[in-house]
Amino acid sequence: MTDRTILDNLKYDALPAVLVSAVLQSDEPFGHDPLDELEALAETAGLQVVGKVYQNVQKISPRTYIGKGKVVEVADLVLETGAKLVVFDNELRPNQQDALEEEIKVSVLDRTELILTIFGQHTRTRQAKVQVQLAQAEYELPRLKNLWTHLERQRGSLGAVGGAGERQIETDRRLLRDRISALKAELEQISRRRHIEVERRNELFQVAIVGYTNAGKSTLMNALTQEGVLAEDKLFATLDTRTCVWKLPDHKVLLSDTVGFIRNLPHRLVASFHATLEEVLQADLLLHVVDASHISAVEMVEAVNGVLKDIGAGDKRTLMVFNKIDLVRDQPQVTHLQNMYVEHVKVSAKSGVGLTELERRVQAVVEERETKLDWTFSAGNGRLLAYLQQHGKILNLEYEDSDVHVRALIEPRYYGQAVALRDS
Repeated sequence: MTDRTILDNLKYDALPAVLVSAVLQSDEPFGHDPLDELEALAETAGLQVVGKVYQNVQKISPRTYIGKGKVVEVADLVLETGAKLVVFDNELRPNQQDALEEEIKVSVLDRTELILTIFGQHTRTRQAKVQVQLAQAEYELPRLKNLWTHLERQRGSLGAVGGAGERQIETDRRLLRDRISALKAELEQISRRRHIEVERRNELFQVAIVGYTNAGKSTLMNALTQEGVLAEDKLFATLDTRTCVWKLPDHKVLLSDTVGFIRNLPHRLVASFHATLEEVLQADLLLHVVDASHISAVEMVEAVNGVLKDIGAGDKRTLMVFNKIDLVRDQPQVTHLQNMYVEHVKVSAKSGVGLTELERRVQAVVEERETKLDWTFSAGNGRLLAYLQQHGKILNLEYEDSDVHVRALIEPRYYGQAVALRDS
């Protein structure tokens, strides 16, 4: 099984790695080069890519995932390049990972473990750390048996009943299950606190930015709010949700930047990051940011929509934001996206193109939800007038004798208090 010392040092050492992807002939490949995204993930983790192997297969090998000939090809490439690691763009079963390491003679990672490693490198808050640790522990649990079988084989005692490996497996399983239970309990406490925090924000209209990793979400948030959110040209640059006030021409809304999604996002991570995605579940509007210049933009949109559906946010009101529009070379792709999603706006978060239109469109959504008031009340009711000015949009204001006539728009959440002030 995988040498954990190597994995622990991924972020520090530019380890040479060979990338492998096997795609069923019945499946559509992702982009023109199926290994482009895996290469970006590997580089984000700190690896040095020294070789790539791709196979289009009719069926998956139950023992080694790829065919025997490809296993030999990968092993030869490892020897030729001096690679210390092989990374699969597929999710491997424990027995497949074990068999591949026997044949190739170096450690093998699958896509899930690589993503978990990257998430582990980029966590900052306690919440994110617990979520990643939980996903990693759940990933390791079914692999304990293969790890100790591998060690027993090295010692020549494979098959020994009641051997040290067998006893150690049970001990490690118990310890790991206890750790999983403790992490789940801590995460549940964090989730309850997070839910309360998000619910307390109900005074303001809530907007959440979602999208594929590296689509430009953080750059967009910085452009709209000048908050200085970390924005790097790499996958999963930030894992911690950031929320701040976004001032529209006539309104203030809360804007949250969320963790980037990716195709085949490990289900363990989707489950673990449910607390982080609380902003998405509570949002009144989603801004789905798309890198319109990317060759696989359509597939990326579908991947994000799949995750949104998985977490129960598939039916949320969504405005598509086609970003990096200034870099677009494939105009038919953008036209296709526009035809698929009527509610859209084209922007360049970096240059500022289209941001005014985006603000206008979001403000229009806010105002769709508002109640129109046409009230006449005593000019002495300064509390009501101040409340309407603070929480609503005054359309017209006229004074006549001792009365004031107001036409205004106000969100439903403020309407009850306005009526109470009017009738007091």
